Amino acid sequence: MKNYENLSDEEKDVLREVGNIGGGNAATALAALLSGRVDMSVPDLQIVDVSHVTEILGGPEQEIVGILVTMEGEVSGMLMFLLDKHFTRLLINLLLDKKIESFEHINDMDLSALKEIGNILAGSYINAIATLTGLHISLTPPEIAIDMAGAVLSYPAALFGITSDKMLYIEEDFIREDDNIRSHLLIMPDPESLSNILRRLGVA
Repeated sequence: MKNYENLSDEEKDVLREVGNIGGGNAATALAALLSGRVDMSVPDLQIVDVSHVTEILGGPEQEIVGILVTMEGEVSGMLMFLLDKHFTRLLINLLLDKKIESFEHINDMDLSALKEIGNILAGSYINAIATLTGLHISLTPPEIAIDMAGAVLSYPAALFGITSDKMLYIEEDFIREDDNIRSHLLIMPDPESLSNILRRLGVA
């Protein structure tokens, strides 16, 4: 059974290309939401330790928004978007036509909008996987948390860490006019699902 520690360079390249297609879908979805052209950088895919994700995000006390969805069907696992303050403020300001300066000013309507954005972005990546593999994948309604990075990551780390210390991390920049928005995505299919995905992609 495949795990994240023994992925070959070819397998990583294929997963990176899946991430590239998913990112393109996400950029298109963001452009529609934000009513303007959105470009994207080449995704940076890494295999990371769960315990090191907080360091990538700026440390365990860095405040972030975490949006978590669960994959079900022929692929099991989780997918989590991590949004920094700049990304979060921009989305709320543009979508709801309001100015917020800190996470403390986010209300229930803002949270609902962020959940919907997380749902759309997650669907962009999952649709790429499903289309390329022919696997049926459904998503549960998103859960959202606003807290320090260490706290936000404690739930998936505890749940996913049972089977592996590693996960797929994709970082890419979405560019809209003068705004450069960095997206942090954790994709966590379980080892059996990862093997199935790679097999369907012809590299396992």
